[in-house]
Amino acid sequence: MSDLKVLSVVSEIYPLVKTGGLADVAGALPAALAPHGVDMRTVLPGYPAVMAVLESAEPVYYFDHLFGGPGRLLAARAAGLDLFVIDAPHLYDRPGGPYVAPDGEDWDDNAQRFAALGAVASGIGLGLVPAFVPDVVQAHDWQAGLAPAYLHYSGSRRPGTVATVHNIAFQGKFPAMLAPAFGFPPEAMSIHGIEYYGTLGYLKAALKLSDRITTVSPTYADEILQPDGGMGLEGLLNDRSHVVHGILNGLDDAAWNPADDGLIAAPFDLKRIKARDTNKAALQAAFGLDPNPDTLVFGVVSRLSWQKGLDLLADSLGTLLDLGAQLALLGSGDPDLALRFAGAAATHPGRIGVRLTYDEPIAHLIQAGADALIVPSRFEPCGLTQLSALRYGALPVVARVGGLADTVIDVNEVARTAGVGNGVQFSPVTAPALQLALKRTHRLWQDQKLWKKLQRNAMTTDVSWDRAARDYAALFRDLVAERGA
Repeated sequence: MSDLKVLSVVSEIYPLVKTGGLADVAGALPAALAPHGVDMRTVLPGYPAVMAVLESAEPVYYFDHLFGGPGRLLAARAAGLDLFVIDAPHLYDRPGGPYVAPDGEDWDDNAQRFAALGAVASGIGLGLVPAFVPDVVQAHDWQAGLAPAYLHYSGSRRPGTVATVHNIAFQGKFPAMLAPAFGFPPEAMSIHGIEYYGTLGYLKAALKLSDRITTVSPTYADEILQPDGGMGLEGLLNDRSHVVHGILNGLDDAAWNPADDGLIAAPFDLKRIKARDTNKAALQAAFGLDPNPDTLVFGVVSRLSWQKGLDLLADSLGTLLDLGAQLALLGSGDPDLALRFAGAAATHPGRIGVRLTYDEPIAHLIQAGADALIVPSRFEPCGLTQLSALRYGALPVVARVGGLADTVIDVNEVARTAGVGNGVQFSPVTAPALQLALKRTHRLWQDQKLWKKLQRNAMTTDVSWDRAARDYAALFRDLVAERGA
């Protein structure tokens, strides 16, 4: 099978820079696609964290004027990834995160910073680097959203374009007056182009002008066509529903492998499942929980936010405590939620343990030592934490939304009879429904023979990238064939 060249356009990529699941997907896709004859290279901004870890870097293009200053395009490698890095210090060489300053506020030039990403990606798509001319350009989320727009308005023969939506809630809307300075023609600022309710809409531009649209799970692809899920873009998406595809994310099963995970207390697999007991004891110690192996321990690894439904869990702590269960929570975010959980931990020492931060080793230990993992998201395009939980044998307790619905099989009576359940789903996404799910989980826990069967089901669930890689490769090839017809 001949190689198909795909340019992935991203604002973050694991392990170089990460704020969320987008980075995990961007980091995993190139290796997952390689066996399917897809040569994927990634273009991203040259943040300090990226520039510091480049193993090799060769300038392949120089920009005299790149949205406020000069810049270079580097062909580089880092962490096994083939990259194009935009070295433009006036845009990217600064402290803070990819999107926000150290004070927590958005960078005031984010419009320029990510227009530059789109413009450079478009240039690569049109042959800026002769050694790599892509057949397809895949733009991830709003930060890459102008890449398909620049290609659309280039007036040149262009590669196929795919817009991938990781979270439609974040849309990238900026003042319309920027469009001419960014090089867009007057006709672009219309409902049929990049205009979005009087603004320049980065995500809207990608959804309107790309040849294909993908989301990170089939259920989320359906949800964004509805008013509650489309966040104002459902009308456009319904008009283009024939090009919308849901492709379920996978998990980096090398980074998340309990059999050789050096971040946990005791590696394990199905043949060494008893080693989970060592991890549970280590988890209880790390969170100051009472050292009781017979207690049902719920884990949480999450942002503390309304989207993630952590207020529903805060409202349900009484039920959890009444069941005699424990909670180990790792997360940061909303200050009010942080105060609620910290207060609960102080009031119930030994029963509730909280770490208000993000810590990768502790995240691994929660997956390896918790009996069940709570994911009560109000919406979840895919979710990765429940995939890790399945792989590590922590039964997911999830809201029936998005990718959570697509990856967790509820242990209802039919599933139990068929022997296929691997977790607990609840709906609607309310505190009373979550409380019923906690009670159901506790009843399952009391039948340890059944629980071990459910753990086996969870750990043998295929959460790899194999299926998704096949689907992406097929979509890319179909698009290229269509455009070549």
